[in-house]
Amino acid sequence: MTKQNLITTLKIIAIPTGYAILLRLFFGATTWEKIFTMMSVTFLFLLPSIVGALTVYFSKEENVKKIPYRVFTPWIPIFAFVLITLVLAVEGWPCLLMILPIFLIAASIGGLIGGYFKLKKSDNKLYISILTLLPLFVSPIEQYIGANSTPYKAYTYIDIKAPADKIWSNVTRVREISEEQDKGWLTNLLNFPRPVKAELNFEGVGAYREAIFTNGLVFHETVTEYIDKKKMSFSIKAHPHEIPLTTMDEHLVVGGKYFDVLNGTYELEKLNETTYRLHLSSNFTLTTTFNFYASWWANSIMKDIQNNILQIEKQRAETE
Repeated sequence: MTKQNLITTLKIIAIPTGYAILLRLFFGATTWEKIFTMMSVTFLFLLPSIVGALTVYFSKEENVKKIPYRVFTPWIPIFAFVLITLVLAVEGWPCLLMILPIFLIAASIGGLIGGYFKLKKSDNKLYISILTLLPLFVSPIEQYIGANSTPYKAYTYIDIKAPADKIWSNVTRVREISEEQDKGWLTNLLNFPRPVKAELNFEGVGAYREAIFTNGLVFHETVTEYIDKKKMSFSIKAHPHEIPLTTMDEHLVVGGKYFDVLNGTYELEKLNETTYRLHLSSNFTLTTTFNFYASWWANSIMKDIQNNILQIEKQRAETE
């Protein structure tokens, strides 16, 4: 590799990566969080698009003519950004995993746009200057418009071959769950707290139920509707100040600024003489400017938690 090729290679990786890290530190500062924040369309979509455009801008023209180059080369600084922020503990693994898909797509789009302007042979320096400063102007506008608080529902069910009373006893009170019994693949992948047990002081409206998870996460639940062996609805409250800072990423804290679980409902439906269907649903809210993307992750996480609990309740009701 010649000296010139080495310099070009360093440019297309180092400059876009450095730009991304600089904006991450800037948008992560609490000093101006009301104007610039990571939980925004500006950071999640515009930043990687600019990284893609910068990558292509510093590339050789003969390479830029190739569509696959414009699509996939911007991924290199994105992966470099993820690795550096992870190693330096600037960002947690769960958040990085969630933003990576959209970062890669946006970087490819930015690469295609950057390639168009480079091959057009227009005033590239002007376009690039405007592009790199764009987040500083777009983010305040986005924050002024504000985030939408949108309700969502996660619904799951499981069929259990066991008597109703046996199923219901495992619903109202969940005995301690060992790590081997925990099958929540997504929550384990994201290193979320895992369920430990659920305690209920009595069976009826007004009862207090605690759903206890690892690392200090507790859902405080109050029963709002109760029909023995048929239905139990409960409000859910998580207090962020009770959750240790090391338990969850600040952007994913239950009951925090962006994500909150409101209530849940168990319903037991008789299918035939030997089988019941146990339904479990929960209502939650998201408050971001990109709910269209965040809702997919939030719904997947809630369903993973619920399916995990249902599997444990089924196994215990059928075998114990």
